[in-house]
Amino acid sequence: MLEPEVFLRIGAFLNWIGFFLVPILLLPLLTLTFPRLFSEPARRLRNYLDRSIRWALNAAIFFAIALVMAQLAVVIASYAFALSWTWLSEAVIYAFAAVFMLGSASALTNDAHVRVDILRPKFGERGRYWIELGGTYLFLFPIMIRLITLGEQGLSRSWLLFEGSRESDGLPILFLFKTLVPVFAVLMIAAGLTVALRAALKLTGGLPADAQDDPETESHYGA
Repeated sequence: MLEPEVFLRIGAFLNWIGFFLVPILLLPLLTLTFPRLFSEPARRLRNYLDRSIRWALNAAIFFAIALVMAQLAVVIASYAFALSWTWLSEAVIYAFAAVFMLGSASALTNDAHVRVDILRPKFGERGRYWIELGGTYLFLFPIMIRLITLGEQGLSRSWLLFEGSRESDGLPILFLFKTLVPVFAVLMIAAGLTVALRAALKLTGGLPADAQDDPETESHYGA
């Protein structure tokens, strides 16, 4: 069992990293204010974030396949052989959570989330980009940051104990399952920053109006 001080030092280190990265969230606003100075850094950061989110999407696809296989095993074992295992049922739950938590950021960057905004369709293209910026800064960033801070103590305790299932035959990885929550929040912040950067670049002419949302295409344009 690792000493508690190890986890406290890791947590403090991550907190300092987060503290120094917070100013990056202002880059879309700086791009709007000083487009000549910040457009190129904004394009580069957006391309990097897009690639990182794609890695998360690949992980979500892996867990989606694992989810199907685990659920199929549960059905076959239950109905064909009258068998059941807690660890297998928990594997289905964990895989489903991983698909959602790791895939949501990609859905946001691809505008695949279900929208309930009744005002957005009434505005023109530029109006919609302003809505994306406002919604990102007023709702997405504060909620995700709050989500990270709320679960900090509980997650530290879970890792300290290497918390496992409450069932004797369950999976001993509950601490990893709980870690999906801050991972989800960080990915959504990255996705929100990508959306805000895209909106700022579109509004300032840093991206052509008909440009595809492909990092490779945009990097050639920026060059």
